[in-house]
Amino acid sequence: MRSSCLTGLALLGVSFAAQAHFGIVVPSADAVADRSGKTVTVDVAFAHPMERTGMTMEKPEAFSVTAGGKTTDLLPRLTPDTFYGKPSWKTAFEVRRPGVYRFVLTPKPYWEPAEDKFIIHYTQTVLPAYGDEDGWDEPLGLRTEIVPLTRPFGNWAGNSFSGRVLANGKPVPHAEVEVEYLNRDGDRTPASDYHVTQVVRADENGIFVYTAPWAGWWGFAALTEADFKIRHDGADKDVELGAVFWTYFAK
Repeated sequence: MRSSCLTGLALLGVSFAAQAHFGIVVPSADAVADRSGKTVTVDVAFAHPMERTGMTMEKPEAFSVTAGGKTTDLLPRLTPDTFYGKPSWKTAFEVRRPGVYRFVLTPKPYWEPAEDKFIIHYTQTVLPAYGDEDGWDEPLGLRTEIVPLTRPFGNWAGNSFSGRVLANGKPVPHAEVEVEYLNRDGDRTPASDYHVTQVVRADENGIFVYTAPWAGWWGFAALTEADFKIRHDGADKDVELGAVFWTYFAK
């Protein structure tokens, strides 16, 4: 996922930030508590979150929300928007009843010429409502996903978040997980290029842990290589799959 630095340019002393790609599904609230009902806005985008660099996102292949065993197709409700200056999508969603709402994005494959591969990020975010907190740890059956082991809401900055990386329903041993802060307001300046993207390695059971140093939305992207290729310019190209999970840490 991190952009490859060409060896020749590196030898010339050219500095590159390690830009990580992240699918983004972020609601305007991290929880809904007003029982009179609340409408949240959900941003759907593709970007380098910490560096505030957007990438063009075509209309996704699928976008839905699952709660109480029912899945609702939200794709027809998406409207064009911009995120970090690039085309993105958004929708307004009315939370009418208690539940743990799990938004899931399946984007169209993104061609990344710098890495000579396609990128597909299966991205999810959990929104709890009206005191309900059941079902947040159940797998959704995605091609690849992060199943949270820490309840993914109601956490403070400084808490640790843990999850299990799955691919085709099975744990991914030693998966690489990239972590970035959604620096939407530009309130954080990385100390160096190395600080842009945090990297942790899952254990033999696909389990990883990360401690969020400050409040805000944090994204976790677990990377695997697809068992299929996509044709591009007359050649079969590798496909990087990302299991992306967003969660909020409060002050």
